[in-house]
Amino acid sequence: MTEMELYSLWLENAGEDPDLQEELVNIKDQPEEISDRFYRDLEFGTGGLRGVIGAGCNRMNIYTVRRATQGFADYLNQEYKDPSVAISFDSRIKSDKFSRAAAEVLAANGIKVHIYKELMPTPCLSWAVRALNCQGGIMVTASHNPAKYNGYKVYGEDGCQITLRGAEIILEKINSLDMFTGVKTSDFDQEVAKGNIKFIENDIIEAFYEKVLAEGINADLCAKSGLKVVYTPLNGTGNKPVREILKRLGISDVTVVKEQEEPDGNFTTCPYPNPEIREALQVGLRYCDEVKPDLLLATDPDCDRVGIAVPDGKGGYALFSGNEVGAMLLEYICQQRIKKGTMPKDPVTVKTIVTTDIVDLIAKEYSVEVIDVLTGFKFIGEQIGFLESKGQENRYIFGFEESYGYLSGTYVRDKDAVNASMLICEMAAYYRTQGITLMQARENMYKKYGYFYQTLYSFTFEGESGMKRMAEIMDDMRNNSPAQIGGLKVERFEDYKASTSKDLATGKVTELTLPKSNVLAFYLENGCKAIVRPSGTEPKIKTYITAKAPTFEEAQVVEQKIYGEFTTSMK
Repeated sequence: MTEMELYSLWLENAGEDPDLQEELVNIKDQPEEISDRFYRDLEFGTGGLRGVIGAGCNRMNIYTVRRATQGFADYLNQEYKDPSVAISFDSRIKSDKFSRAAAEVLAANGIKVHIYKELMPTPCLSWAVRALNCQGGIMVTASHNPAKYNGYKVYGEDGCQITLRGAEIILEKINSLDMFTGVKTSDFDQEVAKGNIKFIENDIIEAFYEKVLAEGINADLCAKSGLKVVYTPLNGTGNKPVREILKRLGISDVTVVKEQEEPDGNFTTCPYPNPEIREALQVGLRYCDEVKPDLLLATDPDCDRVGIAVPDGKGGYALFSGNEVGAMLLEYICQQRIKKGTMPKDPVTVKTIVTTDIVDLIAKEYSVEVIDVLTGFKFIGEQIGFLESKGQENRYIFGFEESYGYLSGTYVRDKDAVNASMLICEMAAYYRTQGITLMQARENMYKKYGYFYQTLYSFTFEGESGMKRMAEIMDDMRNNSPAQIGGLKVERFEDYKASTSKDLATGKVTELTLPKSNVLAFYLENGCKAIVRPSGTEPKIKTYITAKAPTFEEAQVVEQKIYGEFTTSMK
């Protein structure tokens, strides 16, 4: 069908949601707006769905959610006998409606549903899948995207986001379905009455809390440390669980950012609710100016990422990067578990290929094996599953990615900001009892291992033309690999789509063993690095730059040189 034919079809059939009808009527004389909504189906991948909320097959709405869920249901019924699915949702606009719509489709297909009574974090969904012996899971969230977005993550029976194979099968089934006539649905309340949809009870939540608390190492120090915390859930799901965990740790001096305490999908005080950026923490930082805490914690809307700010010693507050927090947590866990005698034999840490290489030095110091995986926490979760299949899950001590996602336990298979908030506060409390600030602890780490300065730059390419431009940029960099970047020689070039690694000095090509992915990595002299990939969830190209130098100032200069040359084609 043409875009106009699809538009007419939706105008005729999408009457269940009055918001969609109003939107469709309003764009009737705007061909560009119609084209953007109908030029393609909203892409389904290993991350599920994510897109702008609105009308059309390239938008998040009850019809695209139902169709995706029908494809998921067909997959589950093909793969399992009597499958069941856990569902959770966050504070985003229509998240509750999308979760109910998904539950209605699953129930209509004979699949039992376990759904949280209220919004809950992503890690709680991963936990519920495993705790309730489900064969799948759905988390309705767009993570840290702006308010106009929503999304839909699909999980397998292991509590990880769906595998590449699973996603391909589900996509094939989705593509065979008509948006309006190919989906089975039912009535939510009637299915609850029949027992086909059940609400997840408090015992599952309590068991999750117990698993999180079990990951503590020096939890007994928290109550007497005098740690003072400002916390913001950024109007998301972290408010109750994070505060409950801090309370149980005995951290009582917690000031919550009132403007961002309650669920609000409009995110009026933080339009881009991403704890990676200062803008999202701005209101919390104003609280810090008054409260003078040891630590500002900020969890994103689905509470799987956490960002921090700490006193900089100059009257202000410094934001730590995900790489820095992850590296500091790894060293803290290694030091303290060795000290406590709880370090397992042959310990393992897992990180993504775009995460800081300082991990390799820390791991070497404490005799820890490092496993590198593709970008996406599902690949970290997958490694935990591999260890579990060999009866070795206790070898896993920590995993993290540069985008502020951390996990120290094996009870879930996704990043967990409830767990990470606890660990960060415990680490801060421990250092406080030693007379060390987090700024000093970070400085001590860099003096020991060298300065690794990592930056992430995202370049947005909206719409159909933007998708084409991103493809052109990646193809050009792949086919015309530079010999040097920012004055530094490229020593090795890796193309994860072609599964090749080329030594530029010898010309030798070796095979990469990780799954194929549209990622290009340029390894530069002096331990520097530049990586580029298109985002799997947003219309963006992301570049990851690592500069290593004897001092922080020198590293910044090197980073700017790499950035200036590496990103020219993206501006």
